[in-house]
Amino acid sequence: MLINRRHFISAGAAAAAFPLISNVSFAQSGEIGVFAHRVLENVSNASAGGDATRFFREATGAGVNWVTFETGPLHDRVFREASLGESSVDVAFLLNTYLTPRVSTLFEPLDDFMANDPIEDMEDIFPGLREAVQMDGAHYAVPYRHASTGLHYNEEIFAERGLTQPPHTIEEFIEYAKQCTYTREDGTPVVGFILPGVAYPEVIAFARAWDADFITSDFEVVANSPAMVRALTAIRELYEAGAIPRNLTGMTAEDANTWMQNGRAAMAMSSMSRNRLYNDPQSSQVAGKIQTTMFPVAEELLGVYEVAPTKVEFWSMAIPANSQNKELAWQFIKHMSGREATLSAALNGNGPVRNSTYDDPRVMENLPYSQAERQVLQVSRVPLPAFDEAARAADYFKEEAESVVLGLKEPQQAMDDLVARVRPLLG
Repeated sequence: MLINRRHFISAGAAAAAFPLISNVSFAQSGEIGVFAHRVLENVSNASAGGDATRFFREATGAGVNWVTFETGPLHDRVFREASLGESSVDVAFLLNTYLTPRVSTLFEPLDDFMANDPIEDMEDIFPGLREAVQMDGAHYAVPYRHASTGLHYNEEIFAERGLTQPPHTIEEFIEYAKQCTYTREDGTPVVGFILPGVAYPEVIAFARAWDADFITSDFEVVANSPAMVRALTAIRELYEAGAIPRNLTGMTAEDANTWMQNGRAAMAMSSMSRNRLYNDPQSSQVAGKIQTTMFPVAEELLGVYEVAPTKVEFWSMAIPANSQNKELAWQFIKHMSGREATLSAALNGNGPVRNSTYDDPRVMENLPYSQAERQVLQVSRVPLPAFDEAARAADYFKEEAESVVLGLKEPQQAMDDLVARVRPLLG
């Protein structure tokens, strides 16, 4: 789901081959132009939950013209269009990592729309998502689709090692990971925990078990906190114990998926929606054996959190400041973020951004981990606030985290060095 901003910059050269869309308004022919990733169109229009755009279309009589791209080219196109005198982009879907303070100047603040024609029960949208689309107190987007992090575990491997339930605390998790590092009777070597590298999203997701952050929402660099140091110490401990693959620093998300599907890893930490991938009989050797739940919190925080406030990433809807159809664009956002449309999209496979959606029996039936996901979303937050030098900060984090795993630096020294390198990037 995620592509960093360096990828976005490199994608710009390829996207430049596409001509800019004419500034003739789609609404002149009874349509609005919605620029999005194809997945967002699919979950809005699929048959299981019905066409989520129908609420907008019935209320306004307008149609929807979807223009879809892959993640990098989508943002490149939208930002270039938003820089023109006027644009045919009426609604743009943005990934949270791209909505930086500088980029926000290209988009319409939504607070007046919210005051004059409010979204249905805005408080029902999970707080970590609402907060991430605000800058200087103003709203620039409305969340639509999330990917929240949870714990996946192979219950067959657990049974072989005498484990009858998922770990309740991060301390138990570490012991489980060591206990599930062994060779199975069929000769398959198993690691207790598969982690897709040590880039900041993966490490921060793990570190949230101690409620750690790299950079806070108010842009304070806190990577050298005791909580983050403990998390990196735990990762190195598991690595040295062989409970994480030896090629950890070169691991990718696809590698981690393959290890889980092949029964070579007991536990993984990733988007909870990957439960379907791991249990897909067409692609997985362990279909039906993978359970998904919330990631555990440190024992000392059990009175503060029931589950770890792990990371969440999400897509949201925004209106370019140069749109010629802002009122109609707001109607699209208002109706697509309403309860009924959110439920329709959820039944089509979307990650619902509303708490109430998880009350629906169909959602609970389709997502066996739905109530665990709901608990996670009530406390989760983005791994890093969006800012203009985020890509460079991410590179620095990965370099220092790798130095810890490989034993080149002690965790505290690496994180102290990271703070010194990143602070100047924030001005």
